Amino acid sequence: MKMNLPNRLTVFRMFLIPVFIVLYFLDFEGHAVAATGVYFVACCTDFFDGYIARKNNLVTNFGKFIDPIADKMLIACSLIAVCVTDPVMQPAHIYRIVIAVCSMLIMSRELMISVFRTIAADKKVVLAADMLGKFKTVVQMMALFALLPVTDFYNWNEMLGTVFFYGGFALLGLATLLTVISGINYIVKNREVLED
Repeated sequence: MKMNLPNRLTVFRMFLIPVFIVLYFLDFEGHAVAATGVYFVACCTDFFDGYIARKNNLVTNFGKFIDPIADKMLIACSLIAVCVTDPVMQPAHIYRIVIAVCSMLIMSRELMISVFRTIAADKKVVLAADMLGKFKTVVQMMALFALLPVTDFYNWNEMLGTVFFYGGFALLGLATLLTVISGINYIVKNREVLED
């Protein structure tokens, strides 16, 4: 199968994920910021692959299938990275629990929608992400972009780290709400997939 440019960008985003993981968990000065840089590049490919595909009429079934998977992989790995990082704010255990619950809700929704898409694919129906789902993904990415570099920022400048933490924490709460709403909306809108 010959891949067009948008699909190549999507596949490239998937290859960036292990690079992000390695950088985030290596122990060196600025590792979280370096990993966040890779994460940012991956997020940019998510914007450009969709923009190029729509502008040049390069939307394919493969792109509709692989793009949401790449998004989910990036989000899931980033959420796990944030979950295993000790919050810089106190009481740390409260923030850790809230972040973990938000992450579990987000990943559970993504798993549910993936299974839903598998059922649709078995019926020869390809379901693309809707606008609410795309907006949810943008908010998720923004929340993680703020939370991922917090430990480095806090070590360099306590005020900067605090601003990024609370900003990311608020965005993660909003992203979780949008995730639940968009998941329910997606299934209701495509409920015929569940009909025998």
